[in-house]
Amino acid sequence: MDLQHNIGTKPVAASHQFDIGALEAHLAQHLPGFAGPLTVEQFKGGQSNPTYKLITPQRAYVMRSKPGPAVKLLPQAHAIEREFRVMKALHGSAVPVAEMHLLCEDEAVIGRAFYVMACVDGRVMWDQALPDLSPEQRGAVYDEMNRVIAALHSVDVGAVGLADYGKPGNYFERQIGRWSKQYQASVTQDIPAMNRLLEWLPANIPDSARDAAEVSIVHGDFRLDNLIFDAAEPRVKAVLDWELSTIGHPLADFSYHCMAWHIPPGTFRGIAGLDHAALGIPSEREYVRRYCERTGRADPEAVVRDWNFYLAYNLFRLAAIVQGIAKRVEMGTAASEQARANGAAAPQLAALAWGFAAKA
Repeated sequence: MDLQHNIGTKPVAASHQFDIGALEAHLAQHLPGFAGPLTVEQFKGGQSNPTYKLITPQRAYVMRSKPGPAVKLLPQAHAIEREFRVMKALHGSAVPVAEMHLLCEDEAVIGRAFYVMACVDGRVMWDQALPDLSPEQRGAVYDEMNRVIAALHSVDVGAVGLADYGKPGNYFERQIGRWSKQYQASVTQDIPAMNRLLEWLPANIPDSARDAAEVSIVHGDFRLDNLIFDAAEPRVKAVLDWELSTIGHPLADFSYHCMAWHIPPGTFRGIAGLDHAALGIPSEREYVRRYCERTGRADPEAVVRDWNFYLAYNLFRLAAIVQGIAKRVEMGTAASEQARANGAAAPQLAALAWGFAAKA
């Protein structure tokens, strides 16, 4: 079962087209083993950076690029050179990633920066309730997700050459500031809950979120459908979509991953309200405990003490991200059909975030 079968490809959208001949010539010169003729399809997934399947008679590759020149890029967004760097650094570690082949930051080649990586075969599962699996299989998939995010947060950032991949200290202050600016740059409607969160979050950062010793690589969007699983067994073969990765607080990343337990099924494929025990899916508390075991945290209760803040922060951040998608829909530059539904969810996510802030 290959990636195309699971995610699906389509003809390249008009707003994301480029000179295929120019790309083929560049790859023939710079990518060892590449030989055309080259055909290109676009993956249906991907809200931000368009992703393409590059098909040759010998093998397939995957290319990620910045959006085309028609798209006005928000500050710090679409940082594909960072994706390339972090995956290249992690290749061969306990964190499974695709092999990186080349990065091209010269926009003269196809009109935008891009990178090319190996095409990893496997399955991508979109529905977090895993309706096609048995309870035992669901439990194994969730345990494997837990293993991989724990492995990521256990990587020695200096040993893999990523000590300067993010700024040290004040992670939450910087992230709240960043996403506040991103949100304000992409407002399409007034969302009262977001206005309240813009004030509440920076004033209510708990001590656990300020611990300078808490430093790891954070993925920024670690969730089920950003993982390619082996076709036959519950084993992650590659973690995808590192655009939001940086050096930061591991609990910010892990609590983002755990939002699924609080988001109802639907647009963001959450599992809130489902009978987890009957499905074979661990409870959130059990999932947190397993992560703590794997990352050497002696006291899981200390992790959940400030959980309402972490959830409020992450739902605010997700609302800001989908508001950016809503803005791109309004501008006519969103990269997928799912974008319109996702972009409309910002008020719902903001309301959910404010609910956790009120509890905190």
